[in-house]
Amino acid sequence: MTQASEAQQRVLRVAARALGRAGLVHAYGHASLRIDDSHFLVCAAQPMAKILPGLAGTVVPVKGPLPEGVLGEVRIHQQIYDRRTDIGAVCRIMPPHIMGLSVLGITPVPRHGFGAFFSPQPPLWDDVRLLRDDQRASELADQMGNSPAIVMRANGAVVAGADLIEATALSWFLEEAARIEHFVRLHGDHHNARLNAGETLARQEKTGRIMERMWDYLTNGDSEA
Repeated sequence: MTQASEAQQRVLRVAARALGRAGLVHAYGHASLRIDDSHFLVCAAQPMAKILPGLAGTVVPVKGPLPEGVLGEVRIHQQIYDRRTDIGAVCRIMPPHIMGLSVLGITPVPRHGFGAFFSPQPPLWDDVRLLRDDQRASELADQMGNSPAIVMRANGAVVAGADLIEATALSWFLEEAARIEHFVRLHGDHHNARLNAGETLARQEKTGRIMERMWDYLTNGDSEA
């Protein structure tokens, strides 16, 4: 039977609490990390900010039924891992600015550095129902394609990264991109206030500990970090 290491369990708990402290999840949300080609580890099914040190997550197969006690929307994680060998972690988040824009059918475009990572913009899953069946989870993953994120209308977003550090950082970047999108649409000409192609490409830089510094910021003070 495939098992997660204690280091994997620990870093997933740290990420879960970081997402909670940052207001990117609340009572709902979940995160996972890939263990191998056939399995991943998902956090405990409870409010992420309340996941205590030592509380183990559950190992889930990439293909097959969800283990008992695992949330139904973890099917989304399965479908992403199955399609994308480049993905090592997935975060299902509920950030407020992303949520508000999605109700209007809007996802953020590149207007500053953080938004550049989602160029040209995250796709919108235009279905407000809770996603708890394999067919729709598969369709969502297909629509997400190679994007680092997909926004779910009136239902938050899914973010994926090469590892848990990147997926957590990108979750914060996505909400910040939505905050700026909201600001621009309130106060400016949103058709022109965006990065051009060259600026967007230049700001998709990940070297220089870009992701790691955001991880350090989000996990600062955590007892297991």
